[in-house]
Amino acid sequence: MRQHCTLKIGPRIFRIGSDWAAPVRQLRALYADYPMPDDLIAHFTVRLEAARWWRHFLRPSVHINGDHMLPGALPLPLAQGLLAAEMGMNLQLALGERHFLLLHAASAERNGKVLILTGESGSGKSTLAALLGEHGWRLLGDEFVLIDPTTGHAWPFPRPVSLKNASIAVLDAIVPPARFGPLLTGTPKGDIRHLVPNAAALSGMDSPAAPALILFPRFGVPRDVRTMGISEVFIRLTQASTNYVALGEAGFGALTRLVTATPARAIDYPDTMTGLALVEELWSALA
Repeated sequence: MRQHCTLKIGPRIFRIGSDWAAPVRQLRALYADYPMPDDLIAHFTVRLEAARWWRHFLRPSVHINGDHMLPGALPLPLAQGLLAAEMGMNLQLALGERHFLLLHAASAERNGKVLILTGESGSGKSTLAALLGEHGWRLLGDEFVLIDPTTGHAWPFPRPVSLKNASIAVLDAIVPPARFGPLLTGTPKGDIRHLVPNAAALSGMDSPAAPALILFPRFGVPRDVRTMGISEVFIRLTQASTNYVALGEAGFGALTRLVTATPARAIDYPDTMTGLALVEELWSALA
């Protein structure tokens, strides 16, 4: 494809090609502060394509293709081409990663230790991680946590944070406008706007650290904290992993070491600021 760009995010390199110029132009603007990859050989490839030649021009719709695909995936309108590119990168990593154990989770680091936030969609993990990144933590990522099976460390994967609906206003109040991507309306998940991580997150994307606490947040309910047993944490993290089964013994060993060495809590909170204070409280109790 004539329209393309190559992006380095943590330990992985993506090459994104498009039948249209607009999605690539938006990607380059969103990732303008990211370091250029030393090696232009990509680990994963994403292609944004028109299913028929006339779809380039008449009601253009973007089909997500690449090294790994989900048959029957519905296209997105060209106005959401940036979202299609981000979804394509998620898909390639989720289906194709065979070195790191992947957890669908957000994470942040402070003083050389990592906090992992994982839960169902809508639990508030991305918003909490984004806020932590603006309050003295180093944001590692909001979509995936990459666990090294050899060291047990969590590697940064600081993609732009995908803020949805009410979360957009929460971060808009404290973050400069230049760090936001365009507002995407009418997506399958409502309004979406991407937040570029700050300089500390981008400069530290090659620096992994050891997990120290796992939290399972739940938003919109009365404040509560619950201690979790190792077996419950293990099962819930197998459900949060996209490649646990594919990794086989390496995945089992990595997840076993993670849950036996890392305390875990389930936290409920009625609003974002209560959740942020609760995270800080539990983190301070580790010392």
